[in-house]
Parts: sequence; structure tokens; C-alpha cells
Amino acid sequence: MAELVKKGSLGHILSSSQIITESDIVNALEEQKRFGIRFGEALVNLGVVTQEDIDWALSNQLDLPYIRLKKEMIDPEAIALVPADVARAYNLIPLICTGGELNVAVADPLNRAAVEAVEAHTGLRVNLSVALIREIRQMVDAWYGPVGQERLGFSSTAFSDKSLEAINGDISGDTLLNYLMVFIIQNRLSSLSLQPLGDEVAITGKRGGITRPIGTLAPNYYPDVILRLHRSAAIAPLAERNAIGLLPFTYQSRPVTFQVLVMPGQGGEYVTLRTHVSANVPPRVAELHLPVAQEAAFNLLARTNQGITFFASRNGQERCRFMDLMLEEADTAGKNVIILGEGPGRMNKRFPRIPLPHSEAGRARLIMDVLDHDPDVLVIEDATEGMPFTAACRAAMRGKLVLAGLEIRGTRNVLRHLLLYQQENYFLPGFVNGLVSFKGVQILCPACRTAYVPPQEEQTVMHLDQPPAAFYRTSGCDACGHSGFSTRRFLVDALVFDDQFLRVFKQSLDVTALDNYLRQVDYYGSDQEGLRLLMEGQVSPEEYIASVVL
Repeated sequence: MAELVKKGSLGHILSSSQIITESDIVNALEEQKRFGIRFGEALVNLGVVTQEDIDWALSNQLDLPYIRLKKEMIDPEAIALVPADVARAYNLIPLICTGGELNVAVADPLNRAAVEAVEAHTGLRVNLSVALIREIRQMVDAWYGPVGQERLGFSSTAFSDKSLEAINGDISGDTLLNYLMVFIIQNRLSSLSLQPLGDEVAITGKRGGITRPIGTLAPNYYPDVILRLHRSAAIAPLAERNAIGLLPFTYQSRPVTFQVLVMPGQGGEYVTLRTHVSANVPPRVAELHLPVAQEAAFNLLARTNQGITFFASRNGQERCRFMDLMLEEADTAGKNVIILGEGPGRMNKRFPRIPLPHSEAGRARLIMDVLDHDPDVLVIEDATEGMPFTAACRAAMRGKLVLAGLEIRGTRNVLRHLLLYQQENYFLPGFVNGLVSFKGVQILCPACRTAYVPPQEEQTVMHLDQPPAAFYRTSGCDACGHSGFSTRRFLVDALVFDDQFLRVFKQSLDVTALDNYLRQVDYYGSDQEGLRLLMEGQVSPEEYIASVVL
């Protein structure tokens, strides 16, 4: 049980009180991962506990009182201190004011913005209790009066009154998301962001390197909007890590895919939406049309029989496909291949797979346990964290061929990560075959590509010794489904850790020394290929900056 839930966590409190079992925890963790919801919500959805159980456990976890609301327990003088819109926006109800302190019942005691809003309006110190959101809303209506139909709370001068009425009439957030995706397409935005600020959520759009405001959203239904976004884009719930998903959409009878990037923020998740052109990883490396040196390096890594090869990308699905591509290129006949994780092993070859545990320690233990089954090749979906990383390297030291995924973007960041682990004695570099790192880049649609002069700040960021004859961007057309892009391709670094590179790596204290070495040997990698695409007008300055420079 200790491996599944941490002491003091919601799951630990419920299990210690014998409200849930270990089996319930396992099922809830799977539900949480599948639908991108909170652990408590997963338990409620499975019918294991009631919302009352969750609220009680949450108050216990935070050492806050848990109360069942009744109208007679609320002081009218406390109600007068807090405006109705604040109570509704943050799902709270004032209870009583004594001695310069205001007691407030809230549905989400982790919402610091709610406390700050009440303190700002009243000038009083706030003490919290936890109550059911259903009962809080009943008390808000009873004391402040009903407001009729609930509203989403979106305001913007970029949309017509009729559009705003449709958006705000749907508190699920579906209509808002649909309108925002259409707005991205019609206004040719490179990205759109939802930025929680505590008392509101700012919505901004970026085009031509300039960010402009689009509108604001009230915070009370923002969690519902985020939940819808998670489910639609198949994004797992967040802890401290960022996540990426793909959201399918239809515009004028044409399919359009949006990339959804989320990361934890104060007051809610920070979200960025941008159009995405899919790039399928083919079953043969020759079909990627890589530069000659990169294709040769990839094939050399595919011919190794032991040691560890790292695959690095923030996009988990594409990272797994590149691992599959190496399996397709490798000679696996007569070899015992075991997949750890759900993502890899989805091309032509089929191998047995074992699910990876949720905890870092559990993943490391599984890697070591699998060695008892004498695999020749071990494929690990994610070995980014220290313990599974060390276990994966130990497997390589035992003569196994290990293909290990790293959730890291960019070759320099991977090398920096490996140098840090080397300094902490997590692994011996001599057992590393090399790494495959890649980034997707969107190629401009030739039908609507037009020349332009980028803003000075973009030209400065690109650091070009010699600018191209012209820079290009697109406006979107029927040929590209109004996305502005014709296709998406990969910028790949297949870096072999040969004897000379290993000698430099072992002596390096930072990644600059490795950069210098690669320049000295005229290494042609993803940065050089990205520059070539920019110089030929195949990618925009914005895409070059996002995919190569940053």
C-alpha cells in the first residue's frame, strides 16, 4: 500500500480509515490516468466512495473542519461582507465574523485565489472549512438570491454578442473551446493561451511574434473547462510535470488537429493551443529522408547488441514510435525482447509488454526484476527520473541492449541531463551507445506562403550570420485546410557515443564543451537542418525559433 499512496495523501487517509482498499486505489489510479481527472473524482466515478467521503478526507488531510451546511448556521453580517459574485466565482459561503477573522466554507480548500479574493474584499483574516459544493451553491442561492441560468463568465471584444451568449450559456466549456479553435484558424494565430491569474483567466493569442489579449474567463468554471480539455486531448492528470496532447477538430468539413500543452500554475493549469500537422513515423528509417550522416548514425545504433540508447522528446507518442523504428531496423530474430510500458512496440513487430508502475521506485524495481527473465533487448517507455534511469543503465551493464525513453526536449538538454547524472554517479558513460533526439517542425504551405519582414525582436533571437533572401509565413488556404502548413517533419539528432566523443564527455563539466567538440568535427544535426529549412523558406521564423532556437 505504501508504494501506491504517500503518507498523509488523500488515498492514505481513506485507506487508513478502511473506506477504500488497495484494489480500489489501483483501479482509481488507472481511472485517473485514463480520463485525466483527480484521484478523488476517480474514486467517486467508480462508485467506491461518495463526494462526502472525499470532502471529509480532504479536510482531514489539510487539518480543516468538515461541515454540513444549514442556513441557520450562517450569519447575515458575514454574508454582507462578501459580494455575491465572489461567492459564486469561488464556490464559497461566509459563515461568521468574529474578532477580525471571517470563517468561510469552501468547496476547494487548495484554491489560494479564493482566500486572497475574500481577504481583499473584507480586509479580514480568513479561516476555512470544507463543505460540499452542492450545499455551498444552495446556500449562495438562499442568501444572495438565485441568478437564473448559470453563466460561464467569458468576456471579449473579439466575439459578437450572439457568440458570447452561446459561449456563456454552456458552462461545460465545450462551446468556448470550439469558438477559440475557430478563432485560431481564422486569425492565423501561431498559438493561443489560457493563463490563470487568480481572480480571472486571461486568454491571449500570438501572431507574428506579438501576443495580444483576446478575452477573460471567470475562474469558477475553469476547472470544468480544463477537465474537458484533458479528456478531449487524452491528457493524463498533472502533478508537477507538463503534458502534451492532441485534440481533433473539424473546420468547414476538414479535419484539423490542435496540439494542447498544459502545465501546473497558480490558480489552475496554464494551457497553450496551436494547430498541429501530424507526422507519422514510418517503419523504415530511409523513409524519414534524414541527412546522410544522421541516417548512417541511426543505422549504426540499430546494429548494437548491448549497451543503452536513449530516445528523447517531450512528445511521448512520437518518442515511442522512434523506439519502434529502431526495433524495426534492428535484428531481433531469435532474441528475447520485453517492452516495459504501454507506448512502444506498436509497429510491425510484436513483443510481450509489462505495464510500468506509477511510482519511481516501482519502475526501478520492475526493471531490475525483469532481468531475472533474461531479456536480450529491454525497451523502457520512460526512464527520465533518477531511480529508473539508474536501473536502466545497470541493465545495460549486464550485457543487455536497452532502449530507454527520456521526456526531455532538445539534444543540448539531454546532454546536460546526462552530464548531471554522470556527476552524481548514476551511470557509467562507457555503456551508452548514443542518443536519438528529435523535434517536429511544420513546413509552410506553398500555396499560401508569402514573403514578409519579421519583427526586429524575432530577427535578433534567430542570431543569423547571413539572413535568407526572404522570410516567409502563411495565411491559410483551402489547400492546407486553413492551417498554413503542408506537412510536418522531424529534425533528428542521432548522436553516436564513440570513443572520441566519450573521452570528451567524461572530461566535460558542462554542455558547452560538448557543443565545441561537435562544431570541431563538423557535426550536422537538427540545428543545421532547421537552419537549412529556414534559408530555403520552408519554415517560418516563428517555427524556427520555437523548434530550433528555444
